[in-house]
Amino acid sequence: MSIYHEEETPKRVYDRRLAKKLLKYLAPYRWVVLMSVILLTVASSLRLVGPLLTEIVIDKHIKNGDFHGLVQICQLFLLVLVVQFAVSFVQTYLTNWTGQKIMHDLRVEIFSHIQQLHLGYFDRMPVGRLITRVTTDVDVLNELFTSGVVNIVGDLVSLVGIVAIMLWLDWRLALVCFSVIPLLFIATLVFKAKVRGFYRRVRAAIARINAFLQENITGMSVVQLFVQEERKLEEFDVRNREHRDANVASILYYAIYYPVISLIGALSIALIVWYGGLRTLEGTITLGVLVAFIQYTDRFYKPISDLSEKFNILQSAMASSERIFSLLETPSEINTPASPHYLERVRGSLEFRNVWFSYRRDVPVLKNVSFTVSPGEKVAIVGATGSGKSTLINLLSRFYDVDRGKVLVDGVDVRDLSLDQLRQNIAVVLQDVFLFSGSVEENLRLWDRPVSQTELEWATQQVQAHPFIRALPEGYSTPVTERGTSLSAGQRQLLAFARALVHDPKILVLDEATSSIDTETELLLQEAVERLMENHTSLIVAHRLSTIQHCDRIVVLHKGEIREEGTHEELLKEEGIYYRLYQLEYRNRVEVEV
Repeated sequence: MSIYHEEETPKRVYDRRLAKKLLKYLAPYRWVVLMSVILLTVASSLRLVGPLLTEIVIDKHIKNGDFHGLVQICQLFLLVLVVQFAVSFVQTYLTNWTGQKIMHDLRVEIFSHIQQLHLGYFDRMPVGRLITRVTTDVDVLNELFTSGVVNIVGDLVSLVGIVAIMLWLDWRLALVCFSVIPLLFIATLVFKAKVRGFYRRVRAAIARINAFLQENITGMSVVQLFVQEERKLEEFDVRNREHRDANVASILYYAIYYPVISLIGALSIALIVWYGGLRTLEGTITLGVLVAFIQYTDRFYKPISDLSEKFNILQSAMASSERIFSLLETPSEINTPASPHYLERVRGSLEFRNVWFSYRRDVPVLKNVSFTVSPGEKVAIVGATGSGKSTLINLLSRFYDVDRGKVLVDGVDVRDLSLDQLRQNIAVVLQDVFLFSGSVEENLRLWDRPVSQTELEWATQQVQAHPFIRALPEGYSTPVTERGTSLSAGQRQLLAFARALVHDPKILVLDEATSSIDTETELLLQEAVERLMENHTSLIVAHRLSTIQHCDRIVVLHKGEIREEGTHEELLKEEGIYYRLYQLEYRNRVEVEV
């Protein structure tokens, strides 16, 4: 549970620094917000007119039997209600429109920032927590903008207006009404203190549920293969109960608080009826004033309870905004330099010069690795699992930066190149092919440059993917489900090859690209891949040594260091690491065939 520690860290109820950052999202809509505040002030003021009209109609018209005046006041009251409805409607629409705009802007900014973060960040950050930032935390801020910030103005206007009118009508009766405010203050303080801790528990529980769902839905095949459904259900039930219990506990305090507020309000009204009734009988105040006071007293406690609710919204918004801004302020460690070096023509030469790299401090994955690849040359990287093969690809694509040494393309350090130019000239085909929801064609057209249908079909024909695509129900328009699960592993791999070739990049990287393909599909690919590599600088990471025998050179990595280098025949003659790997693969293949 340590990864959720951030969610449970106590936050200040109000943080001026965070509030200033939030206000910048209101700035583009400041005129709409100002109009909303004005309309809310008008609506809140109109709500105060009713009791005054009641006082007038009782004391001046009903008491005197003035039917004509009674009708006029009723018409005026109806007009006030209609105007109040119209003003409230426009104000509510503008407020929620603003909230939705801010949510849209904030989500776009968060998603854009997430896309710029280096891959190392995602290695340690659970995806569920990132989803919580973009969804739940942004929703909380929307509640702040739509129900919190603006409505506080309306509550304050109502309170000030009610207090002023009550003091104007009769200050003694007003003091009787205000005498129960200390009880209200104590109840609110107790409520705030109790609910605050439960709210933090709810937020942490939501983050745990999101992370757990993302992990288990993604790994559903493993869950089912290892018959872990019951165990995972029990684990989910634990997280779900935590969320339920925290919510139920907070609901308990809400269930106590609001009846207490109602009870205090009823006590205040009882005091008004008792004291005001006596004064009415004495003739020191009119019946209309007493009725108006009862109405104002009933309305006096609603904005107070609303302000308490706004306190909770503010508290939750501060916690959510701190998590959101913590994400937005996370710097990307991999960026295009301010003045990038631009390669007029990419030839495709590669050099790893004295490269050291570690994912964790003091645990080097690569140790002083140096080798070159000439333009058009085919170089294979082999070695046992964990030897650093895929790390070389990550460094070349600049998903990570070296600790020491340099990775160069055409003699230029990749850290001095534009990320766009670097990655647009490198096509990487991974073992685990990722396809997006959409059509086959949309998954092939991921590059920025427009691609004609002719170019698209040329790429698919080169890797033998065209026949199976044409055989699909809708051809290139056939829908692809999430992660491409509607296609076989071999078909996904063929699409990955075609996707990489659509723009005919100078550097071709195959990272275990054929390890998950069946023998028949591999035979289809081998000839096409051989043709493709003739005109590209090619770097091939492979477990199957049979797929790299015709490479110009083979680099053997062992525990992060280059131990051997040469052609297939040269390395076999040395009878070193490569020879043992080849013998092991050959023996396993013979055993499988037998």
